[in-house]
Amino acid sequence: MQIHVVQQGETLFSIANLYSTSVFSISEANELPTPNLLVGQALVIPIFGQYYFVQPNDSLYTISQRFQLSVEQLARMNRVQINMPLPIGLRLYIPPREKSILTTFGYIEPIGDTVSPALEMAAENNSELLTYLAPFSYRANRDGSLSAPPLNRFIEIAKQHKTKLAFVVSNIEEGAFSTELAHILLTVQAVQQNFMDHIVNNAVKDGFRDVHMDFEFIRPEDREAYNNFMEKLQSRLHEKGITLSVALAPKTSSTQQGLLYEAHDYQRQGEINDFVVLMTYEWGYSAGPPLPVSPINEVEKVLQYALTEIPKEKILLGQNLYGYDWTLPFVQGESFARALSPQQALQIALDHKVQIQYDTTAQAPFFEYTDENGREHIVWFEDARSIQAKFNLIRHYELRGIAYWKLGLSFPQNWLLLEDQFTIEKEN
Repeated sequence: MQIHVVQQGETLFSIANLYSTSVFSISEANELPTPNLLVGQALVIPIFGQYYFVQPNDSLYTISQRFQLSVEQLARMNRVQINMPLPIGLRLYIPPREKSILTTFGYIEPIGDTVSPALEMAAENNSELLTYLAPFSYRANRDGSLSAPPLNRFIEIAKQHKTKLAFVVSNIEEGAFSTELAHILLTVQAVQQNFMDHIVNNAVKDGFRDVHMDFEFIRPEDREAYNNFMEKLQSRLHEKGITLSVALAPKTSSTQQGLLYEAHDYQRQGEINDFVVLMTYEWGYSAGPPLPVSPINEVEKVLQYALTEIPKEKILLGQNLYGYDWTLPFVQGESFARALSPQQALQIALDHKVQIQYDTTAQAPFFEYTDENGREHIVWFEDARSIQAKFNLIRHYELRGIAYWKLGLSFPQNWLLLEDQFTIEKEN
């Protein structure tokens, strides 16, 4: 696969010719609604390997170093002499690199009492590229019982695609994470015992292979109680052949303050759990000011701290599959951004005929537009470049995998690049 950024004057036809492929294959791969393109739009070109176009000061040596090839291999493939000067613009073929094994975790969130056909289809379409399918969530009650999400065909779909089911447990109460609920479950022993029994029994009954705890906004003074609870739960689950994992807030130090962070003990949770998900997204969020959702510079800070506390083979990098559309001016407490998929973001840009811009520090695309009522907007979203930047980070730090929040939002480029570059860990 190749990523191409549309330049002024380019068309689907000219881009297809550039890469010796067809208009149809590019359009189908990117699920383009029309043949019209936007300047700055990223396209995934579905070819085996990729092409590189020689830039000023390039040599066979510098290009071979960039793509981790030998000079002899690069010269032989492209039928050029090793000592020959390279003309600027010369197209060189680069073979695909060896795939590495990746663990993938996909949260899926049914709303209401049943799973919508669209969400069921998302589970069906994406499960082939998932190690874990994670219905969000089993909600804890104050007596230690659980309220289950609708599963519909999730169990059947997981079996069909050799995908493991993850039993996600949250402390959500009345639509929000509850500090008080977490305190009761972690400190009242009779309630905790009942809670643990419900988790283990339900996970075993329905064939879940992992229990995934997503407890957020825990009191700082309940930090050790959370560690102890997880240790006891891990012991019981391992007896049943079930793994334990946890979602962790995006910390950059062990002393980071705030209700979201302080009770999430990276070192202890890294020791107890079979793997962890770093929630490296939501720098830009619905109630906050316009920002990229998962800027790579901020994500990498979290990752660099995490690697001092948690083994790399236990870390899954959290990744959003959505963006936000903010109406300007933003007013704290009054303005709320609208969530949208990358495909929806592109459609808005097409409708308003605006150029896609790219923040190289955050490695994130964005654009601005004026709506029909004269209001200014800014949209931060994800594209092939931003997801490739995360894949590069995963490879560089040799992480175990990636965790997607959440399935059901159209982002075909992610799945194309994922399949192209990784072998997904699956059930035996």
